[in-house]
Amino acid sequence: MGLVLLLAFLAACAAAPSIRVASPDDGARPNIVLIVADDLGYADLGFTGATDIPTPHLDRLAAESVICTDGHVCASVCAPSRAGLLTGRYQQRQGFEMNLRPEMGLLPGTITLPGRLQAAGYRTAAVGKWHVGYQEHNHPQAVGFDHFCGLLSGSRSYFPMEKEPGPTKRIERNGEVVPERSFDYLTDFFTDEGAALIDGENSKPLFLYMAYTAPHGPMHARPDLMEALGAIEQPGRRKYAAMVAALDEGVGELRAALERTGQANNTLIVFLSDNGGATNNHSDNGPWRGMKGSKWEGGQRVPFLVHWPARLKPQRFDSVVSSLDLAPTLLAAAGVNGSSDPGTEPNGLDGLNLLPWLEGRAAAPTTRTLYFRRAVAAAIRQGDWKLIRITEEDGTLRPPILVNLATDPGELHDVAGAESALVEALMRDLDGWESQLLPPRWSTGEVWRKNQRLKHEPGLLGRDAERRLP
Repeated sequence: MGLVLLLAFLAACAAAPSIRVASPDDGARPNIVLIVADDLGYADLGFTGATDIPTPHLDRLAAESVICTDGHVCASVCAPSRAGLLTGRYQQRQGFEMNLRPEMGLLPGTITLPGRLQAAGYRTAAVGKWHVGYQEHNHPQAVGFDHFCGLLSGSRSYFPMEKEPGPTKRIERNGEVVPERSFDYLTDFFTDEGAALIDGENSKPLFLYMAYTAPHGPMHARPDLMEALGAIEQPGRRKYAAMVAALDEGVGELRAALERTGQANNTLIVFLSDNGGATNNHSDNGPWRGMKGSKWEGGQRVPFLVHWPARLKPQRFDSVVSSLDLAPTLLAAAGVNGSSDPGTEPNGLDGLNLLPWLEGRAAAPTTRTLYFRRAVAAAIRQGDWKLIRITEEDGTLRPPILVNLATDPGELHDVAGAESALVEALMRDLDGWESQLLPPRWSTGEVWRKNQRLKHEPGLLGRDAERRLP
């Protein structure tokens, strides 16, 4: 990134206005528990259609929640998706576009959701996977978390490792290494840590970011769950199902901790995945074409629940929502005065406060625009239309793909040839958004660029064909 652009970004961060806290409507600021699964297939929960994986706790949560049926994340791979989630801004605004490289990550001075909540008097804790920076300036406890227990990188063994792992793979708690012998299974360890934080000191409201690694690879499952799911004949699918079942148990234990401490009614729980299911973990994205890493719906359309008994009634919410909406929504729930106007500098958030819509105080817009880009693949979603743009290795553009999700939810029919004026308008809109971004601060390997192109080949149809790709 050029020096001028970097200095401009840092100056914008330094110009942050002071946080003002207002009283929420019910007078008591809620606890907030943000639960993020990793590489979870859209159709791998009972409430999204799974019949082979028991997820009773998530199904119960869904039955008591707002189910956002058209929920999206801002990237279809782990690190940039989490960067957008934690900042409430398109991650490309700071050149964070690809999966993480060791020396990269969030820029110094980045304003984050936990930082805003911490400044507003919340007790803030992160448990699990970090994956948005390994340096001192972007460590969880440098960007707004009082407590961190987890790993800095994106994945590791779910079982204790015989050889001490390196600094990004080891489990740390507030700077101290957690011995490998301290746990039996990583998902359960993270759950126990989160439940202990809920059970602990409660003089302040809690913001708990539960970033599970499950069901991201490696495919490691608890033996008891493997035995319980013996009816699933395919070994890889059975391992995956056992990993999801452990995650489901964890959600149940977190809710049990809230209930036994009397905090359940005024706790806002959000559950989603960081991106769609991957081809190498035996997940299933159900009706949606594509997978992790693609701009098809299967890459970035995820299970998305919002639960707050004190304020929200269980319902289906069918309008488009984004993970970028969570920062302004959670800040509004906490009574924190922060701008939610897209594109407002220096601290504007790119999402929208969902609470007026979810509470029925305002009608959701019928048309929203979302943008996506990672290296050679970019997309724009505007209302029911989605345009996908692929760049070849020599810099030339493929003919854009245009689909209408209202009439073609499976994205099987490219109608760009019949909608040339709309294609031109969407391409201009996408170009306009890109003009606001910093250039990518690091690149991705040629193999990953090739894979992205392959994932968007028109003839790549069906789960069997998709699973032949990384």
